[in-house]
Amino acid sequence: MIELGVNIDHVATLRQARKTWEPDPVWAAVEAHLGGADGITVHLREDRRHINDDDVRRLRELTQVKLNLEMAATDEMVGIACGLRPEMAMLVPEGRHEVTTEGGLDVLAQEARLQGVVGRLAEAGIVTSVFIDAEIPQIEAAARIGARVCEVHTGPYAHAFHGVGRDAESPAVLAELAKVAAAGEAIRALGMRFNAGHALNYYNVQPIARLAGVRELHIGHSIVSRAVFCGLREAVAEMKRLMRAAAGQGA
Repeated sequence: MIELGVNIDHVATLRQARKTWEPDPVWAAVEAHLGGADGITVHLREDRRHINDDDVRRLRELTQVKLNLEMAATDEMVGIACGLRPEMAMLVPEGRHEVTTEGGLDVLAQEARLQGVVGRLAEAGIVTSVFIDAEIPQIEAAARIGARVCEVHTGPYAHAFHGVGRDAESPAVLAELAKVAAAGEAIRALGMRFNAGHALNYYNVQPIARLAGVRELHIGHSIVSRAVFCGLREAVAEMKRLMRAAAGQGA
C-alpha cells in the first residue's frame, strides 16, 4: 500500500526565521501522524539552517512512526545517523547556497565511497535510500553500492506540470512521467524499493501515485504551505486521500 512520508523541515524554517522555540517540529510530527502520515522526514544539513541536532534527537525519541533522515554522505552525518538509528537514512547531495535539494545524488561518480557509507549504516541496522535522478546508470550504481531504496527525483516532472498550466496530458508532462515510470521499473527489477519525491503537491501528485510499484512519496513544502490555512493534520489527511485514490486503494 502506498505510504506518505511528510517532510517537516519548513516547520523548522518558520521557527528559525525568528530564532525562537516555536513552532516545534516534534509537535508537527505528532500532528502529521494524526493526519495519517506513515513516516516523518527531516534533513539535517551541515549548516543546520532549519532542523537541528536536538530536533532529530527528540523526533527519534518521541515519534511513533518511522523516521527518515535526509543527509549528506559525510563522516559527521553518518556518525549522527548511526547514533540515532532512524529507520531510514536517505543520502542526498547538499549545497550551502541551494534553497532546497537540487537534482539527484551522483552515485555513479562516487561508488566506492558511498558503498562504504551504506555499509556503515547497514551495520547500525539502518535502511539506506539514495535520492537520484530518473537515470538507469544511477539506478544500477545504487544497486551496486547496496542501497535498498531509490527515491526518484520528481522535480523535472513537477516543473513540467506547472510550466504547461497543470495539463497532466501534455507531451512534456507525459514524457517526464514516463521517465519516472521507467526508473521505477528498473529499481524494482534490481530488487530495490521504489520511492519518489520532490516538488509534489496537491495538483500533480496523483499521476505519480498511480505508477506501478511506487511504495512511498515524500512531500513537505506543499503540505506545510496548506497547513497554514487548514492545519497540518487536515493537510496531511487530504494528501493521503489523493494518493490512495490515485493508487486505487480507497480512502
